[in-house]
Amino acid sequence: MRFFLKLSYRGAPFCGWQRQPNAPSVQQTVEEALHTVLRSPVPVTGAGRTDTGVNARCMYAHFDIPETCGGISDIKRLIPGLNRLCGRDIVIHDIIPVAEDAHARFDAVRRTYKYFVTTGKSAFLHPLSWHSPSTLDIDAMNEASATLLSDSDFTSFAKLHSDAKTNICDVSEALWERSVCNLTGEEMLVFTISADRFLRNMVRAVVGTLVDVGRGKMSLRGFREVVEAHDRCVAGTSMPPQALTLWDVRYPYRIYPFSIQN
Repeated sequence: MRFFLKLSYRGAPFCGWQRQPNAPSVQQTVEEALHTVLRSPVPVTGAGRTDTGVNARCMYAHFDIPETCGGISDIKRLIPGLNRLCGRDIVIHDIIPVAEDAHARFDAVRRTYKYFVTTGKSAFLHPLSWHSPSTLDIDAMNEASATLLSDSDFTSFAKLHSDAKTNICDVSEALWERSVCNLTGEEMLVFTISADRFLRNMVRAVVGTLVDVGRGKMSLRGFREVVEAHDRCVAGTSMPPQALTLWDVRYPYRIYPFSIQN
């Protein structure tokens, strides 16, 4: 039987989602926890591959119950056990029965990321945000962001020499907004971007180039030329990973009614 895991994690302690030979990853940690609980190796497939240091508020992954395990008789009891084994930086929220052919990665139709920018020095928000040392023109950045909706080739923001077969993405949302942190009352800028898929390092490169626009170092026309150049060398600097969070993943079918709460 196939299940979806719904989980979140803080990216700083990990080299990213994907298992690496000699570095800690989220995938490896979850697989080892499942192995311990189910007493059998359990491969896990995630909805995407977040980079080193990038956080996830909502990540889905699927796994199958091996026949030797005899199935899971009490899913609700499995969640606390996995949470104990995964440590403080990974949280398993739900385990959801799905169709045998459901696929956490290939079935996902929309992914949303958010990038958090503080406008003043913060003692509390710095682990999960980037502090802008200068004032950013949010209106100019939104003008530039709108051009992302009319293009589909994001080679200019793709990591060089990656294994991606295509750099085509359908971006459906790209917007900067002012926000206030509910915990501290501090002001922030939040960039939200949604697409059917993302390239490695794409969001951080997009944000870095938009920040150049916000600082007045690049014009709107210059940003359009970067997008149209299809050349990573002309885009801005890749931004720090700790301020980037995978915010949501959507599927064409409903998986929520079967959700089991902690």
